[in-house]
Amino acid sequence: MINIAPTSSASSERITAEAPATTSHSGKAYLLPLVLITSLFFLWGMANNLNDILIKQFKKSFSLNDFQSGLVQSAFYLGYFVFALPASYVMKKRGYKSGIISGLLLYAAGALLFVPAAKAHSYTFFLFALFVIASGLAFLETAANPYVAVLGKPETASFRLNLAQAFNPIGCITGIVVGQQLIFSGIEYTPEQIGHMDAAVLDTYYRSETAAVAPPYLCIGIVVLLFALLFAVTRFPALKEPEETTPGTEDMQMKPLKGGLPGIKQLRMAVIAQFFCVGAQVCMWSYLIRYVQHVAPSVTEKQAANYLILSLVLFAAGRFTGTVLLKKFKDHVLLFSYALISMALVIAGILLPGSIGIAAFVATSFFMSIMYPTIFTLGIAGLGARAKMASSVIVMAIIGGAILTMIMGRVSDMTGITGAFCVPMLAFAVVAWYGWKCK
Repeated sequence: MINIAPTSSASSERITAEAPATTSHSGKAYLLPLVLITSLFFLWGMANNLNDILIKQFKKSFSLNDFQSGLVQSAFYLGYFVFALPASYVMKKRGYKSGIISGLLLYAAGALLFVPAAKAHSYTFFLFALFVIASGLAFLETAANPYVAVLGKPETASFRLNLAQAFNPIGCITGIVVGQQLIFSGIEYTPEQIGHMDAAVLDTYYRSETAAVAPPYLCIGIVVLLFALLFAVTRFPALKEPEETTPGTEDMQMKPLKGGLPGIKQLRMAVIAQFFCVGAQVCMWSYLIRYVQHVAPSVTEKQAANYLILSLVLFAAGRFTGTVLLKKFKDHVLLFSYALISMALVIAGILLPGSIGIAAFVATSFFMSIMYPTIFTLGIAGLGARAKMASSVIVMAIIGGAILTMIMGRVSDMTGITGAFCVPMLAFAVVAWYGWKCK
């Protein structure tokens, strides 16, 4: 998944450096901290999209149905959901640097847990490890954007944020390539072949496929630990948050917010839309390899992963293209249009399984690209002093990635993988509704 949870984009505008206001602090002194913070975008992108490989790998090594294999995403996004607000609390009490180090340690711990999980050949153990990884990523995503915003001159903050976020899709694509080359063995058996295999031989096969995930995650864990050490020994500028309001603006900021956050209609709508947006995106990528191999049985798992890589490339391209288009069209209009196009492409993939369907599903990624940030921006627009808390609430809608993936897996087990794509299709319909209602 590519940076679908910019947990602190709203707060980044309201965070300043405590360093003296001299230009000497915005040059070489910020270079190493900026490089390290930018690396976080790469690291969580890689972790997110390795899940799409794990779904296929665990389905094979544990002989799972689609619902069971989809629990990979459920465990992962549950970790995000549970730790979204605690991460913000820790940052507020202990500082952003402490939060980042905590997040890296959790990330590394979860990755290293893959080694004993593989030895135990336990799917439940793996799900717990993924939950731990995601809990760490919640901390990292909460801290990264505001830190990038202050590591340099204010007038170049937007440039730094866009530059840092450009490394997120690179990390996502790297995650898929790592899984494709180092986890997928290319050895696949049909149910008929498995049915005729000796029990001992079959057990050896399952365990060897399970063991394949351990070395990559061991390396990831070690690398992440090294980054935690680098963060610990590197001096970062202290950050502080200014007062929530400025004199004379309290009434203006609080007027539309009376009754608490749940009473804000635009926020409720944004949370609903974001729930389905994240769910649709995760569903599309989680089951793309499964769909490709279903409609084109001759395609191997490694070859099918290439379509996922292409999807992520299109997603990244859509981000850049969408940025340009958003300057020419109203955000809700573009959101509505992209959601409708996504619906049409999914319908095409359902009705025309095969090469046309694969192309349609891959193309959907281009149009998913601007949905999350656009919904996020529309949801917090004009909320003033409570925009930061509203941002955290919207981010918690990421739980849609956990719930809709389970639903799609269950539907797939009941009706087949092709028909199961009705789940993201309906989710796109909700996003289109939101874009229409925002006019």
